[in-house]
Amino acid sequence: MTTENNLSENEENKNSNEVSQQETSEVPTSHTETPPADEAEHTEEEHADDISLADALKEMETIINTANAGENFKRFNLLKEKASHYIHDEVEDKKHEHEEGGNAPENFSYEHPLQSKLSALINIFREKHDTYQKSQDEEQKKNLDHRQNIIERLKNLYTNSEPGTNLFKSIREIKEEWSKAGQVAKSEFKILNNNYFHHLNQFYQMLDLNKEFLEQEFSHNLEKRQHIIARAKELESEPVIQKALNELQYLHKLWKEEAEPVAEEFREKTWEEFKEISNKIHERKSELSAAIEGEQNDNLEKKNQIIAEIKKLSEPSETPNHNYWQNSIKRVEDLRTEFLKTGSVPRKLSNQNWNDFKTILRSFNTTKNNYYKSLKGSQQSNLEEKLKLIQTAQDNMNNEEWDITVPLFKKLQEDWKKVGHVPKSMTNKIWDEFRDACNTFFNNYREKNNASNDNWKENYKHKKEILEDLKTVSNDEGSIEKIEAIKTAWNNIGKVPRDKIAINTEFNRTLREKLKLNKINELELKEEGLTENQLTDKARKIKSQISDLEGEIVKLENNLSFFKNPSKENPLLRDTFNTIDEKKAHLETLRQNLHNIIAGE
Repeated sequence: MTTENNLSENEENKNSNEVSQQETSEVPTSHTETPPADEAEHTEEEHADDISLADALKEMETIINTANAGENFKRFNLLKEKASHYIHDEVEDKKHEHEEGGNAPENFSYEHPLQSKLSALINIFREKHDTYQKSQDEEQKKNLDHRQNIIERLKNLYTNSEPGTNLFKSIREIKEEWSKAGQVAKSEFKILNNNYFHHLNQFYQMLDLNKEFLEQEFSHNLEKRQHIIARAKELESEPVIQKALNELQYLHKLWKEEAEPVAEEFREKTWEEFKEISNKIHERKSELSAAIEGEQNDNLEKKNQIIAEIKKLSEPSETPNHNYWQNSIKRVEDLRTEFLKTGSVPRKLSNQNWNDFKTILRSFNTTKNNYYKSLKGSQQSNLEEKLKLIQTAQDNMNNEEWDITVPLFKKLQEDWKKVGHVPKSMTNKIWDEFRDACNTFFNNYREKNNASNDNWKENYKHKKEILEDLKTVSNDEGSIEKIEAIKTAWNNIGKVPRDKIAINTEFNRTLREKLKLNKINELELKEEGLTENQLTDKARKIKSQISDLEGEIVKLENNLSFFKNPSKENPLLRDTFNTIDEKKAHLETLRQNLHNIIAGE
């Protein structure tokens, strides 16, 4: 008897590959374009391209904590290669910076902070994979014995069947048990599979002697074919193309193993129908490829835009200053994160795109580092200038020739502000020395001047005028600057008669009202003319408020952590996020004001 395997469908078997039970996606068919066996692996690789170093390590840790960690061998290896690639690039960047600094390459030494974690994860996974592999080998040996027993039962079914045996029921049980039997080693499967189909073929040849049973078998298999065809038709409208292709492969496996043979008049007809549907589904692969290609090209454009923006930041059109580079560093870090989160690009351009990204990052770092190297030289020059100003102030702080020394000290203060930054380690020290010399002079000047001229009544008159000006301030544009000018003028006026001292209380009360009207904190005001004691008191208040604000921000952020995936989009949390932003803005202003006081700006 001729079975389905020997009919015109033999053209299917001519070009078919071995049906691997371990990889059910590799189902043989010559009439359709078989999807590549590595398509799923390619998808995994694309996903690995999108992942950051921290996320790769996190997923590797998740894998080794699963029950059967070893079965995720391919995914773990992809993540391991990606993480190693990131670490290698970052180490190379450090090495590049080291050599750019004029250091000898052989003196370079750097251990990436995440290298030890990566090594630990790899070692743990290797142990788990070895254990998993041993258990798989044992399971495959059991499955091999089980499948060989099934073949023996099949062989006995057509050689030693006892009279009265229900062949239809028996062959159904054998075929179902074979389809459900577990995996065996790939080296064993081909021979085992050929042996099974050989005896199945022999069984069907024996059925020539039992026409009634053969017709029953034909009918059963035809029903299976019709079910397979019906499901294949449904796959034509499956929106997820990859899902349709994967299931189609499985249907071809069922067709080959469980839906044969059928009666002569249905063999070519059903096969042609199934083949036609299969070809239509495979034609949709072009849709999938086009969608992937379009997405990858969009990603390439986004990544090239990021590279272009970093290049622009590394080549400023005007001479950059410290603030420019600090803002650029933050922006480049954001762009770097965005680049790594953007999906994969066409594979043929992937390496070039990545190399362009690393090259422009290094170029940015080189330009930035060169700026700060030159800045160190200018900071040293600035330090020398400020030391000269300190020496002049100290030499004249006890000089009472007011016509000469008052203009001199005012000019010293103006010159101090014009001189640029000095090394951070010296900032506080030289400012304290300069401030002490200036305070000594001005305290002496005020004391002698007030005692000799007794102009307190004139001071009261000026303060009265300033208070009246303050009362007229509204919340129009420029009001804050006007308040700052009034406060500075007030600070520069000396004492008033004791019986008029209430004007200070009235001024402070009015000032608070105007500050509230303009929604600004007194500590945020820019003011000049403060005495040493006033500056110290203001700095103390600012430090206290900074501490309070930091505590409030931490408390609010801790409250948000109790929510799962907190976001500004959540109406319940929007006000909290806005409050945090406002407090952080206030905190930054206070920190800048404190810095200005300390730096004498």
